[in-house]
Amino acid sequence: MKLKLEEVSYIYEPGTPMEVTALYPLSLEVNSGEVLAIIGATGSGKSTLIQLMNGLNKPTNGKVFCDGEDICGEKYDRRRLRGRVGLVFQYPEYQLFEETVLKDVCFGPKNQGLSEEACIERARSALRTVGLDESYEQRSPFDLSGGEKRRAAIAGVLAMEPEILILDEPTAGLDPEGREELLSELISLRREKGMGIVMVSHSMEDVAGLADRIIVLSHGHLVREGTPREVFHDEKTLNDAGLALPSVCRVLHLLKKKGLPVETDALSVEEAGKRILDAFAAPSRPSSGLWKKGEAE
Repeated sequence: MKLKLEEVSYIYEPGTPMEVTALYPLSLEVNSGEVLAIIGATGSGKSTLIQLMNGLNKPTNGKVFCDGEDICGEKYDRRRLRGRVGLVFQYPEYQLFEETVLKDVCFGPKNQGLSEEACIERARSALRTVGLDESYEQRSPFDLSGGEKRRAAIAGVLAMEPEILILDEPTAGLDPEGREELLSELISLRREKGMGIVMVSHSMEDVAGLADRIIVLSHGHLVREGTPREVFHDEKTLNDAGLALPSVCRVLHLLKKKGLPVETDALSVEEAGKRILDAFAAPSRPSSGLWKKGEAE
């Protein structure tokens, strides 16, 4: 499956005193089987962009294509599109509303017209995928922990069997253990089901560890696109967009500014350690006088 956005822009309240341009013309592609991260400061247009991807909003200008079809065409079935392109909003646990977890996860498949048996089968499969076993099925969603509510809400979208899953800040508010578990589940979805994942995130560490490709938004403009190594190597563009580098990248950039000839393209602690050892092993490395008292703080 391929989503293609061609010169799309979006204006809220056009032609009124409240008019605000949320997105300026931009083009990009989203494919099944890849993880695309969208990063940017608050108000940069991230949420507006993902709502265009599944037809929740129509672009003010430009077009969105799904497998070559204009999703805003008069005859295009946008309801079916939302089954193929699942959107999980930020803090999706606030969208839980049914009496039991199983009923809540069945809601999407039921709206797709599936039989009760098929709905239950899909719901149970989705719950297992996010790590919730049968003991959760008859529990009230309101009695779950924050992390469990997040998983139940994501399961409700997965039960519709989307080909591309869009998540708005999926790890926001989760403790470190819940965050790691959720990211691991997303990696499994991509590996086992070939699902495309679009992830809006303020966590540069999450993005560095999961994404194949990153786009950077700033004040409604797409200002950078590339692999995590390419994007996180471009410190100036990120700083201009109000974003910080991942922790390991910040350390390497600091060391380089202090004079150590270290490569700054590492994305993990293990890679960063190797870059630092390589730098100290290089014949041209600086003398120990580089590290005067107080300089490394």
